[in-house]
Amino acid sequence: MLELKDHWVWDCWLFDDGDDFHIFFLRASRALRDPDLRHFRASVGHAKSKDLKNWETLPDAIIASDAPSWDEVATWTGSVIKNHSDGLYYMFYTGVTRPNGGIVQQIGYAISRDLITWEKNPANPILSADPNFFDTQENGSPDTNFRDPWVFFNESDQQWHMFITADSKHGGIKTRATVAHAVSTDLASWRSLPPLHGESGFGQVEVVQVEEVEGHHVMVFCVGSQHLNIVKPGFKSGTYSAPMMSHFGPINFENADIIDADGIYAGRIIKDREDQWVLIGFENGEVKSEFKGRICDPIPLKMTSEGTLKVKS
Repeated sequence: MLELKDHWVWDCWLFDDGDDFHIFFLRASRALRDPDLRHFRASVGHAKSKDLKNWETLPDAIIASDAPSWDEVATWTGSVIKNHSDGLYYMFYTGVTRPNGGIVQQIGYAISRDLITWEKNPANPILSADPNFFDTQENGSPDTNFRDPWVFFNESDQQWHMFITADSKHGGIKTRATVAHAVSTDLASWRSLPPLHGESGFGQVEVVQVEEVEGHHVMVFCVGSQHLNIVKPGFKSGTYSAPMMSHFGPINFENADIIDADGIYAGRIIKDREDQWVLIGFENGEVKSEFKGRICDPIPLKMTSEGTLKVKS
């Protein structure tokens, strides 16, 4: 379990360097007292582990920039990849500002040679929500939700792809969530494509990740209970999975199901050293009093016949 004495930790993303598992996570001081205040005090912490259970804390990775800047309020969730062309590590992350009384999220990156010391790209942000596809402040929305970049390389087209949490333009408040899509050949310049899906039927689809598990493509994401439109037994705040036909969709949100890891939010999946897919996320619970501000030990998973993930008994 990853728990810090003086800080809450929540959303995380993982990178396996072949020797150590690295975890990057949002953190904020418990001196705030109210955990709801943590989001606008978030910076990115870092730890490593051999077994995904026992963690050695490392220097923090990145913090918010001085104003005026695209990430002057907070640095939110992202992902880390290694670019084998230049041997560097890239952390794509969400930057937050609060213009016009709302919240605007954009995407940028930082570079590292050793996964420890990170330098922000001076040309950030490198990607913003396209108002032709998504609800943004430019087209009348109070907020621009555009966060949680998940970046991976696709051998078939020799391009980098990025999936991002976003809202369909003029969508319903509890159905509008979608997954934005962008591509790049050099990790610096990105081109927005149409979203992978229309309205998903959820109000938010956060912290997306796509993997091939036991021959099945699956999207992992999280939804808070306040953003649930679909009424099904067991649906509540938590981490969900949805079947996909390929790495790029279509996404079968109609058959999405909650992963039965009670109270675990913003879950990520990764293979452990025994080649077992496991879930790691933070202990959120259903109400504020259940929020622990710590990241759970790995939870083994299995693929169901419906193409979704469940806890392995």
